[in-house]
Amino acid sequence: MDTLALAQRFSEVLADLQLECLGVEFSPSQGQSTLRVYLDVLDRSEGREVGIDDCEAASRELSALLDVEDPVPGHYVLEVSSPGIDRPLFTAGQFARVLGQEVKILLKAPIDGRRRLRGKLMQVQDEQIVLEAEGKTFEFDHADVDGARVVPDWVALGYVPQPRKGGKKPAPKAN
Repeated sequence: MDTLALAQRFSEVLADLQLECLGVEFSPSQGQSTLRVYLDVLDRSEGREVGIDDCEAASRELSALLDVEDPVPGHYVLEVSSPGIDRPLFTAGQFARVLGQEVKILLKAPIDGRRRLRGKLMQVQDEQIVLEAEGKTFEFDHADVDGARVVPDWVALGYVPQPRKGGKKPAPKAN
């Protein structure tokens, strides 16, 4: 199954809902496979993000399309989701949108003995990606990427615990 072609087809259907399909993941299983679809809004300029109503509407539209066109073999569960704060990256264009951020990348084949990289996304030129990780620069084609996700900036998101007022830690309890 060509998940890229499926994502493009889904985007065509979702455009009327002002949504786009970022990508599709298919996890085959003997019992019950999963078809996971990641959505984003077409126009992020107003600060709008994907909500539960968007996921429900998209699920109805995509279910109807899947029933008619039947592009996925066998029995599966359809999951429709926002990309979340650790958004997956499916295309070089999506890499370009997060330029300067930290990303985790799994490569199809090792570069300098490494398949897993985590570092700052420095440049995206057409399909060429440049990543700075552990003081080294790695350059590779998007076609060499097996999977990628944005690493959330927990400090910027306000999820890092702040020091207590007064700066003192509570004294340990005596046993």
